[in-house]
Amino acid sequence: MSFNIKSLSPETWPAYAGLIERHGGVWGGCWCMEFHSDGKERGPHRKERKECRVRDGTAHAALVFDRDRCVGWCQFGSPEELPRIKHKRAYELAVEGRPDWRITCFFVDKEYRGKGVSSAALAGALTQIASLGGGTVESYPEDVEGRTVSASFLHNSRLAMFEHQGFTRVAQLGKNHWVVSRVVAAKA
Repeated sequence: MSFNIKSLSPETWPAYAGLIERHGGVWGGCWCMEFHSDGKERGPHRKERKECRVRDGTAHAALVFDRDRCVGWCQFGSPEELPRIKHKRAYELAVEGRPDWRITCFFVDKEYRGKGVSSAALAGALTQIASLGGGTVESYPEDVEGRTVSASFLHNSRLAMFEHQGFTRVAQLGKNHWVVSRVVAAKA
Protein backbone atom coordinates (compact mmCIF):
# COMPACT_ATOMS: atom_id res chain seq x y z
CA MET A 1 0.00 0.00 0.00
CA SER A 2 1.05 3.58 -0.54
CA PHE A 3 0.68 5.91 2.41
CA ASN A 4 1.18 9.63 3.03
CA ILE A 5 2.92 10.85 6.16
CA LYS A 6 1.96 14.08 7.91
CA SER A 7 3.06 15.68 11.16
CA LEU A 8 0.73 15.80 14.12
CA SER A 9 -0.44 19.43 14.22
CA PRO A 10 -3.58 21.45 14.91
CA GLU A 11 -4.50 20.89 11.23
CA THR A 12 -4.16 17.09 11.42
CA TRP A 13 -5.64 16.83 14.93
CA PRO A 14 -9.19 15.98 13.72
CA ALA A 15 -7.95 12.99 11.68
CA TYR A 16 -5.69 11.81 14.54
CA ALA A 17 -8.53 12.19 17.08
CA GLY A 18 -10.84 10.32 14.71
CA LEU A 19 -8.50 7.31 14.69
CA ILE A 20 -8.30 7.31 18.48
CA GLU A 21 -12.06 7.66 18.86
CA ARG A 22 -12.66 4.77 16.41
CA HIS A 23 -10.63 2.63 18.84
CA GLY A 24 -12.22 3.67 22.14
CA GLY A 25 -9.46 6.06 23.18
CA VAL A 26 -6.75 3.47 22.40
CA TRP A 27 -5.53 1.15 25.15
CA GLY A 28 -8.34 2.03 27.54
CA GLY A 29 -8.33 5.80 26.96
CA CYS A 30 -4.59 6.48 26.73
CA TRP A 31 -4.89 9.14 24.02
CA CYS A 32 -1.14 8.63 23.59
CA MET A 33 -0.48 10.45 26.87
CA GLU A 34 1.17 7.60 28.82
CA PHE A 35 4.75 8.67 28.14
CA HIS A 36 4.21 12.38 28.85
CA SER A 37 5.02 13.68 32.35
CA ASP A 38 1.33 13.74 33.32
CA GLY A 39 0.66 10.33 31.76
CA LYS A 40 -0.12 8.60 35.07
CA GLU A 41 -3.25 10.69 35.50
CA ARG A 42 -6.21 8.70 34.17
CA GLY A 43 -9.54 10.10 33.11
CA PRO A 44 -11.53 11.84 30.40
CA HIS A 45 -9.26 14.91 30.50
CA ARG A 46 -6.58 13.06 28.49
CA LYS A 47 -8.03 14.06 25.11
CA GLU A 48 -8.03 17.73 26.07
CA ARG A 49 -4.49 17.54 27.47
CA LYS A 50 -3.21 15.86 24.33
CA GLU A 51 -4.86 18.48 22.14
CA CYS A 52 -3.29 21.25 24.25
CA ARG A 53 0.13 19.65 23.80
CA VAL A 54 -0.42 19.52 20.05
CA ARG A 55 -1.38 23.21 19.94
CA ASP A 56 1.64 24.09 22.12
CA GLY A 57 4.03 22.06 19.95
CA THR A 58 4.99 19.69 22.78
CA ALA A 59 3.55 16.54 21.18
CA HIS A 60 5.08 15.01 18.06
CA ALA A 61 4.00 12.14 15.85
CA ALA A 62 4.31 10.95 12.30
CA LEU A 63 0.75 10.25 11.18
CA VAL A 64 0.11 7.70 8.44
CA PHE A 65 -2.73 8.46 6.04
CA ASP A 66 -4.53 6.31 3.51
CA ARG A 67 -5.91 9.15 1.38
CA ASP A 68 -7.62 11.42 3.97
CA ARG A 69 -8.00 8.82 6.71
CA CYS A 70 -5.44 8.60 9.52
CA VAL A 71 -4.60 4.90 9.96
CA GLY A 72 -1.65 4.96 12.34
CA TRP A 73 1.10 6.90 14.04
CA CYS A 74 4.53 6.84 15.59
CA GLN A 75 4.94 9.15 18.59
CA PHE A 76 8.32 10.75 19.22
CA GLY A 77 9.70 13.60 21.27
CA SER A 78 12.56 14.77 23.42
CA PRO A 79 13.20 13.03 26.76
CA GLU A 80 11.79 16.17 28.41
CA GLU A 81 8.53 15.79 26.47
CA LEU A 82 8.40 12.02 26.99
CA PRO A 83 10.11 11.28 30.32
CA ARG A 84 8.05 8.19 31.19
CA ILE A 85 9.21 4.96 29.56
CA LYS A 86 8.58 1.29 30.27
CA HIS A 87 11.33 -0.58 32.16
CA LYS A 88 12.73 2.74 33.43
CA ARG A 89 14.72 1.24 36.33
CA ALA A 90 16.47 -1.27 34.07
CA TYR A 91 17.00 1.47 31.50
CA GLU A 92 18.70 3.81 33.97
CA LEU A 93 21.07 1.02 35.07
CA ALA A 94 21.92 -0.03 31.51
CA VAL A 95 22.15 3.21 29.52
CA GLU A 96 24.48 6.15 30.06
CA GLY A 97 23.48 9.54 28.74
CA ARG A 98 20.19 10.45 27.13
CA PRO A 99 19.15 10.61 23.50
CA ASP A 100 18.02 13.73 21.69
CA TRP A 101 14.78 11.96 20.72
CA ARG A 102 12.66 9.06 21.93
CA ILE A 103 10.20 6.98 19.96
CA THR A 104 7.71 5.75 22.53
CA CYS A 105 4.67 4.29 20.81
CA PHE A 106 2.92 3.22 17.66
CA PHE A 107 -0.71 2.59 16.94
CA VAL A 108 -2.25 1.09 13.81
CA ASP A 109 -5.95 0.97 12.91
CA LYS A 110 -7.09 -2.63 13.30
CA GLU A 111 -8.15 -2.70 9.62
CA TYR A 112 -4.59 -1.82 8.53
CA ARG A 113 -2.44 -4.08 10.72
CA GLY A 114 0.09 -6.14 8.82
CA LYS A 115 0.14 -3.71 5.88
CA GLY A 116 3.34 -1.75 6.63
CA VAL A 117 1.82 1.13 8.56
CA SER A 118 4.29 0.93 11.46
CA SER A 119 7.27 0.85 9.08
CA ALA A 120 5.90 3.86 7.20
CA ALA A 121 5.29 5.67 10.51
CA LEU A 122 8.84 4.99 11.72
CA ALA A 123 10.35 6.21 8.44
CA GLY A 124 8.12 9.30 8.67
CA ALA A 125 9.19 9.99 12.24
CA LEU A 126 12.86 9.78 11.26
CA THR A 127 12.27 12.23 8.42
CA GLN A 128 10.51 14.63 10.79
CA ILE A 129 13.33 14.28 13.35
CA ALA A 130 15.86 15.13 10.63
CA SER A 131 13.85 18.27 9.82
CA LEU A 132 13.82 19.19 13.52
CA GLY A 133 17.61 19.06 13.78
CA GLY A 134 18.36 15.34 13.93
CA GLY A 135 20.44 13.70 16.62
CA THR A 136 20.46 10.44 18.50
CA VAL A 137 17.12 8.63 18.35
CA GLU A 138 16.28 5.89 20.80
CA SER A 139 13.40 3.44 21.16
CA TYR A 140 12.37 0.36 23.15
CA PRO A 141 10.90 -2.31 20.85
CA GLU A 142 10.08 -5.91 21.62
CA ASP A 143 11.90 -8.92 20.18
CA VAL A 144 9.11 -11.22 18.98
CA GLU A 145 11.27 -13.71 17.08
CA GLY A 146 10.06 -17.24 17.81
CA ARG A 147 7.06 -15.99 19.81
CA THR A 148 3.46 -15.21 19.00
CA VAL A 149 2.53 -11.73 20.19
CA SER A 150 -0.68 -9.89 19.36
CA ALA A 151 0.05 -6.80 17.25
CA SER A 152 -2.42 -4.86 19.39
CA PHE A 153 -0.04 -5.21 22.38
CA LEU A 154 3.14 -4.09 20.61
CA HIS A 155 2.94 -0.46 21.66
CA ASN A 156 6.59 0.06 20.69
CA SER A 157 6.56 -2.31 17.71
CA ARG A 158 9.04 -5.01 16.77
CA LEU A 159 12.81 -5.06 17.15
CA ALA A 160 13.29 -6.38 13.60
CA MET A 161 11.52 -3.35 12.12
CA PHE A 162 13.89 -0.96 13.89
CA GLU A 163 16.95 -2.96 12.87
CA HIS A 164 15.71 -2.95 9.28
CA GLN A 165 15.67 0.88 9.44
CA GLY A 166 19.24 1.16 10.73
CA PHE A 167 18.88 1.00 14.50
CA THR A 168 21.34 -1.02 16.58
CA ARG A 169 20.84 -2.75 19.92
CA VAL A 170 22.19 -0.83 22.90
CA ALA A 171 20.94 -2.75 25.95
CA GLN A 172 18.38 -5.39 26.83
CA LEU A 173 15.47 -4.39 29.07
CA GLY A 174 13.78 -7.33 30.68
CA LYS A 175 13.28 -10.57 28.81
CA ASN A 176 12.15 -9.33 25.39
CA HIS A 177 12.59 -5.55 25.15
CA TRP A 178 15.63 -3.69 23.86
CA VAL A 179 16.97 -0.18 23.81
CA VAL A 180 17.86 0.58 20.20
CA SER A 181 19.56 3.68 18.86
CA ARG A 182 20.39 5.43 15.62
CA VAL A 183 21.86 8.80 14.72
CA VAL A 184 19.79 10.84 12.28
CA ALA A 185 21.50 13.62 10.36
CA ALA A 186 19.89 17.05 10.37
CA LYS A 187 18.14 17.98 7.16
CA ALA A 188 18.24 21.56 6.00
